[in-house]
Amino acid sequence: MDGTGLAARLRQEIKEDVAELGQVGLATVLVGEDPASEIYIRLKHKASEEAGIEALDHRLPATTPEDELAELVEALNEDDSVDAILVQTPLPEHIDEARIMRAIDPIKDVDGLHPFSAGQLYLGRQTLVPATPLGVMHLLEEYGIPIAGQRAVVVGRSALVGKPLALLLLQANATVTICHSRTDDLARHTLEAEILVAAVGSPGLVIAAMVKQGSTVIDVGITRTDAGVRGDVEADVADVAAYLTPVPGGVGPMTITALLGNAVRAARYRRGKLAFPRI
Repeated sequence: MDGTGLAARLRQEIKEDVAELGQVGLATVLVGEDPASEIYIRLKHKASEEAGIEALDHRLPATTPEDELAELVEALNEDDSVDAILVQTPLPEHIDEARIMRAIDPIKDVDGLHPFSAGQLYLGRQTLVPATPLGVMHLLEEYGIPIAGQRAVVVGRSALVGKPLALLLLQANATVTICHSRTDDLARHTLEAEILVAAVGSPGLVIAAMVKQGSTVIDVGITRTDAGVRGDVEADVADVAAYLTPVPGGVGPMTITALLGNAVRAARYRRGKLAFPRI
């Protein structure tokens, strides 16, 4: 399943949407100097600029007090040139991540992590949804993968991927099972899945013997190892699955593309082109 090609096509559509809307501003906030976070921010800025979205970069030292970060978020909420706000996680240990997510105006919550955004997803009334789950759903749609009535197993229960993706699949009428580190006999569940999503960041967790013949396998995991970048799914799964996302080149490009789509959606909410629910 080629995420790179699909992402390129969707980004062209996003570029056209941005041109129609006029200026769209995406503010990113990075606290500290985590190398992985810096790479993610750089990729997001590059993709934003290619789509015509103005990327506004805010860098703070790792020692930044929580109140100071909250004040910056409040200022971005009030800044009319900012349509979407992304606070890169993880944050330093002394900062309450949940408080900072709550501080973001839900109409600008491009990561979909505010309790309001999560609640709207839970109710099936999505506003802004985390980008990786959206990217996965775009891939399933692009390849015509049946979802309704199918057994979907999501390995991973994070607030950014596992839980929201399970809800999206459930709302598409799949029968969904969430597995995690405490699940007994993981293979017993994965072998029943017509759609299997691995999203835990554990290289090679899923092997061919754990996968149903002819299923669709989505590898969300990406871990940098001495042997290079690896996903959660072993290469031998390609011998069993009908569809498989590569790492890299599968879900990764779709995540950034879905984030850009969220920024455009936030801009439409702010301009009254989409109705945003009252809070």
